[in-house]
Amino acid sequence: MKIVSWNINGIRTFKGGIKNALESLDADIVCVQETKVTRDLLDERTAIVEGYNSYFSFSRGRSGYSGVATYCKDSATPFAAEEGLTGLLTTNPKGTIGCYGDSSEFSSEELQLLDNEGRAVLTQHRVMCEDTPETVTVINVYCPRADPEKPERKHFKLQFYKLLQCRAEAILEAGSRVIILGDVNTSHRPIDHCDPDYIDDFEDHPGRKWLNGLLVDDSEGKDGKFVDTFRHFHPTRSKAFTCWNTMTGARQTNYGTRIDYIFADHPLVKMGFVAADIMPEVEGSDHCPVWGKLCCPLLSSSKLPPLCTRNLPEFAGRQQKLSRFLIKMDQQQPNLNPLGSAGTTSTGKKRKLAVESGVPKSKKIMTLKAATPKPQGNLLAFFKPKSVPVAPTREDPVSQCERGEERNEGVCMGDKGASLGGFWKTVLRGPPPPPPCKAHGEPCVLRTVKKAGPNMGKQFFVCNRPQGHASNPEARCNYFSWVDKGK
Repeated sequence: MKIVSWNINGIRTFKGGIKNALESLDADIVCVQETKVTRDLLDERTAIVEGYNSYFSFSRGRSGYSGVATYCKDSATPFAAEEGLTGLLTTNPKGTIGCYGDSSEFSSEELQLLDNEGRAVLTQHRVMCEDTPETVTVINVYCPRADPEKPERKHFKLQFYKLLQCRAEAILEAGSRVIILGDVNTSHRPIDHCDPDYIDDFEDHPGRKWLNGLLVDDSEGKDGKFVDTFRHFHPTRSKAFTCWNTMTGARQTNYGTRIDYIFADHPLVKMGFVAADIMPEVEGSDHCPVWGKLCCPLLSSSKLPPLCTRNLPEFAGRQQKLSRFLIKMDQQQPNLNPLGSAGTTSTGKKRKLAVESGVPKSKKIMTLKAATPKPQGNLLAFFKPKSVPVAPTREDPVSQCERGEERNEGVCMGDKGASLGGFWKTVLRGPPPPPPCKAHGEPCVLRTVKKAGPNMGKQFFVCNRPQGHASNPEARCNYFSWVDKGK
């Protein structure tokens, strides 16, 4: 059994289509985060992939935001699937997972908000581990980011962490093995961060403290219930990052963080996991995929859970899509006449249409064409001066030009052109030439402040090299200068 997790930063960005991406990852279960697709924008090519069955969680509040999806090979069809962590999104009790734990510390409004952004989807599978059938629940999550400009999002993130742990441990206590995977949005240890010394109180970060309580760490005597599978197999590997700031070119210098994980409960890691790693060579997103492999063969369900996209009305045939209707139109020849066939009304009486008043069929088309108003002219035509023929005179510049007597007129027009050119140069002045950076002597790159505040819209120059650690001579130096608008 191979499982992959990947924050894809938009499911519609795959140039070769989702099927090619899934096949290239070569996994039984592929969990993706940040799909950025809502249900109304989910197309059939993305939802229904040959050889796979898929399960989506959508953002209810914002379009093009958040969202997760789990794709399972048909040979790894889950026995149950559920959207969200709270159970509030469940519309069909059949095929759900249950086990919600004690959520009494959350208000009902808070529970709704935590599941409103499409951040979790669960699938439950059966495997054979050491000749013993086991139930394994895969929790695919896209944990919130704590926006420093929105303090309430920090609290939201921590509450989501608590809810995730509450649900995972409740499922574990009910007898299922549990895998938590996805974009957790927190690097755990200094070894998982490109520049931990740059961050004040690194170890005291609330997200890291939560991870400390969730995970087992024998070296520190931590008694959490889950294991970071990558660190289980690679305890000392450094610079093993999964996320980079692509806007600053940080991936080129591997100046990133490891925030994408596959966590599994301790007994499952001991008896099932044989390998886990990251895939930094795979591009297409600001994250790279991570994977884990178990020695446990999957037992596929013969029936799709209700949450499967194949069961959604828009894809299951109970509600025809417009594209299908138009494609089959020639074959089915549907009756589009609201009066019924041959112009009959609901009472069976024939009614003559106004356009049939004695006009032959061949002439009806001509009549309709004649009634069509002539297209109006181009909008620019209203601003063009009308050409009025003027008889040439002896002083006509055109005739003078034709006789080669335009010398004086040419001087006049040249002066006007130079004057106008100077005027437009002062009005439409281009960007200033980039200065060289101090460390490398290379031309800088021009940037614009987009963050709201007193400097929004202002331009500045920085080193053109990719972002990296200060000790890396190939990385960006600290050169910075504002653009002087007075020059």
